[in-house]
Amino acid sequence: MNDLRISPSVLAADFACLGDQLQSVANADLLHIDMMDGHFVPNLSFGPLIAEAAARSSDLPLDVHLMVDNPEQYIEEVASLHPAFITVHYETTVHLHRILSLIRSLGAGAGVSLNPHTPVGWLHPILDQVDLILIMSVNPGFGGQEFIPASIDKIRQARELVGQRPIAIEVDGGISIDNTPALVTAGASILVAGSSIFRAKEPQAYIEAMRRAVRS
Repeated sequence: MNDLRISPSVLAADFACLGDQLQSVANADLLHIDMMDGHFVPNLSFGPLIAEAAARSSDLPLDVHLMVDNPEQYIEEVASLHPAFITVHYETTVHLHRILSLIRSLGAGAGVSLNPHTPVGWLHPILDQVDLILIMSVNPGFGGQEFIPASIDKIRQARELVGQRPIAIEVDGGISIDNTPALVTAGASILVAGSSIFRAKEPQAYIEAMRRAVRS
């Protein structure tokens, strides 16, 4: 079983007290930053300025998810924040290999996200440029959605495709303590959770409970 990393989604935080909110998840492993443009997904979230504020307010490595058309126009600015990962959507570009190479050249891990309808096998030709595969377990754009059960099979397929390569399998959407063990058993190594963590009475305790759920 893979070591589990937890990446709370800032999209679910209370932006009126962002610094306090980020400190409430200080025991997490990463900080997930969803940048949405209102074109690729039907929602606007925030841009590099909020990502920069998050970086100043937390010691956690950033896990940046570009849910945008033309992601190449944001990569250099985001890379200046020294994130652990920058993830782009397979569906947003016809020059994926070039973009992943650019991300790596700027010092970040290169991630590829797949919408629920996008087959995992389409990543095979570019695996040598990938550090992270992000399986969307909801239709992207809004927090608080229900987990799509078929995502479990996609996680297994991604783990099989990756084999012994050092590629992280991340899952985002509808994640809670209840489905954490099944996701990790299927092959996930990073779980993104927003509403379930930030709406918990004690977010740090919730994160630890997610970890215990896997160990037990």
